[in-house]
Amino acid sequence: MDIFDKVAKRMGPIGQHQKWSHGYFSFPKLEGDIAPHMNFRGKEHLVWSLNNYLGLANHPEVREADKQGATDFGMAYPMGARMMSGNSKYHEQMEQELAAFVGKPDAFLLNYGYQGMVSIIDCLVDRNDVIVYDAESHACIIDGLRLHMGKRFVYQHNDIDSARKQLERATKLVEQTGGGILLITEGVFGMSGAQGKLKELIELKKDFDFRLLIDDAHGFGTMGPTGAGTHEAQDCIDGVDVYFGTFAKSMAGIGAFVASTEELTNFFRYNMRSQTFAKALPMPMVIGLLKRLELLKNSPELRERLWNIATTLQNGLRERGFDLGVTNTMVTPVFLKGELLEATALTMDLRENYGIFCSIVVYPVIPKGLIELRLIPTAAHTLEDVQRTLDAFSEVSEKLKSGYYKENQFSMA
Repeated sequence: MDIFDKVAKRMGPIGQHQKWSHGYFSFPKLEGDIAPHMNFRGKEHLVWSLNNYLGLANHPEVREADKQGATDFGMAYPMGARMMSGNSKYHEQMEQELAAFVGKPDAFLLNYGYQGMVSIIDCLVDRNDVIVYDAESHACIIDGLRLHMGKRFVYQHNDIDSARKQLERATKLVEQTGGGILLITEGVFGMSGAQGKLKELIELKKDFDFRLLIDDAHGFGTMGPTGAGTHEAQDCIDGVDVYFGTFAKSMAGIGAFVASTEELTNFFRYNMRSQTFAKALPMPMVIGLLKRLELLKNSPELRERLWNIATTLQNGLRERGFDLGVTNTMVTPVFLKGELLEATALTMDLRENYGIFCSIVVYPVIPKGLIELRLIPTAAHTLEDVQRTLDAFSEVSEKLKSGYYKENQFSMA
């Protein structure tokens, strides 16, 4: 089969018959928190797909810090990788503050979240080591696993008995290879909203010798009494050996960090290929991140607003009979029964006729016959936004049940 034919086959009915592009959003120039209302092809839409948990994306203090960083240093500096000519006292300050905040001795700044996790895994293990990981791990973890030259065993999602069985297999193997075991999970699973069972996994250390790496992209800044992360929320900071967080969610920025012991963090500094051979984070972003972290630590009202919106939204959806799965975080998945083309028609109806934009998740990410609409509440949303969304979801749900979306398709042009 021709390679183009293979691609067309993989794309399925949506890719073959309709445009995938959603067009372009334009962001309003506003002071204060970035509004979750955006213009899309001349129409205003309420958006539930912004990775802006604490509303910092357009916070006036953040905007001023970003501006000042660009004014003082330009967009280019520092000119080089960190271990060569790209280091600064601001990069080091950021690392020190992050380490203290998440409860680890040291931290290392990374240019990107996705790239960072891939490179952490590549750096941390060799062919003699075994990785045990959760079945619903994020794509960045899966891509990191693909670089691993040793064995890897997957356990059923958040299933401690399954994790135990895979650790037993891993233990037998490393007894032969002389390697170690790395267990990887997430703090908050971004699709389901479920927390990783960190405390239960840590309990397994009583019976097995392994190190625990958690990807807390969604938990950093949102979970725990101070926002330090899911390991703080579950009171198990010491049991997490390697903590990974990104700036793309609660910090509304670019980049990431990994935190651990001083020895391991220094090992990362000089052995992570994606950092050793890449330009350091630009100065304006680092200056802006310092301000973001300051607000995250010292403005608990931002987290309170986020959780107020999330709780009101989730309670309202459950009261109306919607299935939210197992979420116990601010991530809000809404599961409906329907086929692929119904899913696209429903989301187009929401966008074009109700002015509401949210992410759609279908097979193969979730089983066939299911539709997931994923809502990301933020501190920038209002209770009026929540009510509007509840009313719209009730209406489109009834349309779906009646077969309306089987008979009515919407152009994606």
